[in-house]
Amino acid sequence: MFQLTELQHDALVEIFNIGVGQAAAAMSRIVSEEVTMSVPEITFQRRAEVAHTLGAQEGRRICAVAQQFSGAFNTEAFLMFPEEKSLEIVRLMVGQSLSLEELSEMEQEAMSEIGNIILNSCMATLANASGKELQGSLPMYRIGTGNDILGQPGKQWDGVVMTLKIDFNIERHHIYGYVAFLLDLPALQDLTQYIDSYLAGVTG
Repeated sequence: MFQLTELQHDALVEIFNIGVGQAAAAMSRIVSEEVTMSVPEITFQRRAEVAHTLGAQEGRRICAVAQQFSGAFNTEAFLMFPEEKSLEIVRLMVGQSLSLEELSEMEQEAMSEIGNIILNSCMATLANASGKELQGSLPMYRIGTGNDILGQPGKQWDGVVMTLKIDFNIERHHIYGYVAFLLDLPALQDLTQYIDSYLAGVTG
């Protein structure tokens, strides 16, 4: 399994904390409340292991927003929340006074916007580290088990999933979610190169 050195891992956590910090600032402006986010851990696992972590074996459903990125970094990225938390996030984002029916109607649009903010902020930090251009697709909303979200039917894929656990604090509510990146060997090599470039810049 792919592994980073302790120094590389700490640098990657720092890079993504910059990204989610920018996303939190953007979301704070939307909700007119302080939103804080942090990345306490990053793991590299097989896709089946990530699906297991998300409760796929128990049939647990998750809500996800997916985007394809290319250029500085080629990957498919996902923002994922437990299904029961998605409406709570939407309620915090769009207002407490809406009915459950109204929230459900807005869920896909609101979650896509949240995903767009967070995923693009994360990817932009990597692009800045590489000094290259980055292009992202429109966000796609999905709901299902971890296998449904991360699976690629009919396609053999032996890469690694880089998973960031993200802690959210919104209006005194603590919610956690995950950002996952599907990485093949070239993307892993690029990632290592970007981290080393970042470290070289920091250490001078």
